[in-house]
Amino acid sequence: MSYRIVGDWGTSRLRLFRIENGAVVARAEGAGIGALDGTPEAALRDAIAPWRADGAAESIALCGMVGSRNGWIEVPYAGCPADVAGWLAGAGQVALDGVPVTIMAGLACTAPSGGPDVMRGEETQLFGAIARDPALRVGRHRLALPGTHSKWATIEDGRITGFQTFFTGELFALLRDRSTLLRAASQGDADPAAEQAGFAHGLARANDRDIVLGALFEARSAQLIDGRSPDWAAGYLSGLLIGREVAEVAPAAGETIGLIGDPALCARYARALVARGIDTKLLDGDACALAGLALLETDR
Repeated sequence: MSYRIVGDWGTSRLRLFRIENGAVVARAEGAGIGALDGTPEAALRDAIAPWRADGAAESIALCGMVGSRNGWIEVPYAGCPADVAGWLAGAGQVALDGVPVTIMAGLACTAPSGGPDVMRGEETQLFGAIARDPALRVGRHRLALPGTHSKWATIEDGRITGFQTFFTGELFALLRDRSTLLRAASQGDADPAAEQAGFAHGLARANDRDIVLGALFEARSAQLIDGRSPDWAAGYLSGLLIGREVAEVAPAAGETIGLIGDPALCARYARALVARGIDTKLLDGDACALAGLALLETDR
C-alpha cells in the first residue's frame, strides 16, 4: 500500500501523519527531540513500526527541532524575507532504512527589537496558512503562533518578512513549577472559575507596563493575604504574562491577527487581543502544518 509520512518533531513532542491519496489516514506520536533516550532514527522507527508492517513509506518529511543542532541533522536557517521556493530549497536530506527523509529548514531574521531571532516548525505552519488562504498572498498580514516560545510573524505578499519570539510560555511554566509563587497554599480540587478570574485580573494588571516585575509576586501574596487559591494564582500569572506580550506587539498588530495553535491557548490570546480592540481569526494548527509540508510534494 502506497503511503508517505509527514510530521512535526519539536522539542517536547513528535506528531506524525500517514498520508494516502492526499488524505490523512492515521496519526502517531512520540517523544520530542529534547526527551530522546536514543537516536532520532531509533525513535522514528519505533513511532512508525505499525505502519511499516504494510511496507516502507515512499518518503518522510519532517519539520521542527529535528533540524536543529540537537536534532537528527542541523539544517541551516533560511533568511527572511523568505518565500516558499527559497524555504523549500534549504531543506536537508537523510534516509531511514533506505526511505528518503526531508528535513525542512527553519527561518532566521532580525527581530523588531534589533536582535537575531529564529524559528523551527512554525514556518511550516505559516507557509501552510498562506497556501490555504489566498488572501494572505496579497498585502500585509500578522499571524501569531502561541506556544512555549510564541511567534508573531509578518506576512507581506505571501512572503514571511520577519517575526519576533516571546519566551512567555516557558517563563510561565518555570514560574508555575519551579518558583515559590504557587507554594503559598496546598493544592485542592481544580477550580476553573477561580483560574479564569485570576486570568482576568492578570490581564488587567498587564495594562500597567511599569509594574510587571513587581506584579509577579502578587501571585503569592494574594494567596497569603486575600485567600486566593493556587488555581487563581496560576491564572493570574498566565494573564499577566500573556497580557504583557500582547501589549508589546499591539501597536504594530493591525486590525486583525490570525492565531495558529492549540485552541485553548489561542482563546487566551484572543481574549487579550480583543481587550485591546484587535480582532482575531483562529487557524487550525495541524491543517496549516500539513498544508506546509504538502508544499514539498507540489515542488517535486
